[in-house]
Amino acid sequence: MMQINHTQPETESSELRAEELDSDAQALLNTLEDEGAPDLTQLSPEQARTLLGDLFSPDIEPEPVASVDDRKIPAYARDIRVRIYDPDPDQTLPAVVYFHGGGWVVGNIDTHDKVARSLANHGQCVVVSVDYRKGPEHPFPGAVEDSYLATKWTADNAAALGAGAGLAVVGESAGATLATVVAQMAVEKDLGAPEIDHQVLFYPVTDHSFDTESYEINAENYFLTTRGMVWFWNHYLRNDIDGANLRASPLRAPERVLTALPPVTMYSSGYDPLRTEQFAYGRALADAGVSVDHTHYEDMIHDFANMSQLADPFPAIEAGVDVQERAGKALREAFE
Repeated sequence: MMQINHTQPETESSELRAEELDSDAQALLNTLEDEGAPDLTQLSPEQARTLLGDLFSPDIEPEPVASVDDRKIPAYARDIRVRIYDPDPDQTLPAVVYFHGGGWVVGNIDTHDKVARSLANHGQCVVVSVDYRKGPEHPFPGAVEDSYLATKWTADNAAALGAGAGLAVVGESAGATLATVVAQMAVEKDLGAPEIDHQVLFYPVTDHSFDTESYEINAENYFLTTRGMVWFWNHYLRNDIDGANLRASPLRAPERVLTALPPVTMYSSGYDPLRTEQFAYGRALADAGVSVDHTHYEDMIHDFANMSQLADPFPAIEAGVDVQERAGKALREAFE
C-alpha cells in the first residue's frame, strides 16, 4: 500500500502497479479460471447478475449488526429498496448512504451486504444501502436519480433513523461514481439539498473513456477487463452522448463544482483498468482545494473490498477486510 499525495505528479506503471499481484488475488483468479468462469461480456445482463450474485453471496452467517431493516422509499410512483444497518440503536449516530458496485448493471444490496455491515460496525454509523435502478432496463440517469433521492430521504429522515450527527456518501466502483455524483449534485442544487460531510470512494469510475494507460496495461486477466467496462457502459448509457455528461463522468465536472465538494477518502488498486482515471480525479479534487486522503493498493485488483468473503470454492482476499476497516476508521474520524 502507498499513501498518495495528489499535489505531486505520479508516474504510472513503474510505481503504481506492483511487480507481482497479491497472492490472495492471484489465487482467486486461478480458481475462476479452473472453475471455467465465463467471460462476462458473452452473457446477458440476467446471466451476469446470476453469476456474480452467486460469487458474492457466500453461504455463511453474516457479520452481526444490532439492527438490520429492509424498507422501501416512495419515489415518483415507484419504490426504491433500501437496507438500513444500525450498530447501536440506543445512540444517535452519523448517517452513511452506501451505493453498491456492479457497473450499473449487476449487483444489489445482497451482493454487497458484507461491506455495508462492516462499514456500520467499524464506522459506528447508520448505513443506508441503496438498491438503485440498473441498466439496461433502466438506463442512465435512472441510477443517479435513485441515488440522489435516497440520499435526500436519508437526510430528511435522519432523526427517525436514529441518525443525524453528520452525513456521508460511500460507494464501490460504479457505486462510487454515484456517490461522488450525488455529492456534486448536492452542491449544485438549490436550498433543500442534503448537506454531505464526507465521501468514501472505493475505486470509482470517473470518465467514459478507454484510452488511458491503465486500460492498456490492465486490459485483461485481472477480473475487471477493458472489454468488460465497454460491456457495462453499453448497457448503462442510452448513447455515447450520455458518457460526456458529468452525471456519468464526474471527472468532467467544472472546477466551481469540485471546489465546493466535501473531503474525500479514496482507495484504488494497481491492477485495475480504471486506475488512471481515479488518480486523475484525485488530482482534480486536490487542485480544486478539496482534501483527498488516497490509499493505493498497488498489488490488488478491482473490486477487492467486496472479496473479503466469497462463495465456495473461491478464496477470499484478506486485503478486502483491511480496506473495509480503513474505510470505517476514515468515517469515524470524519465525523469526530
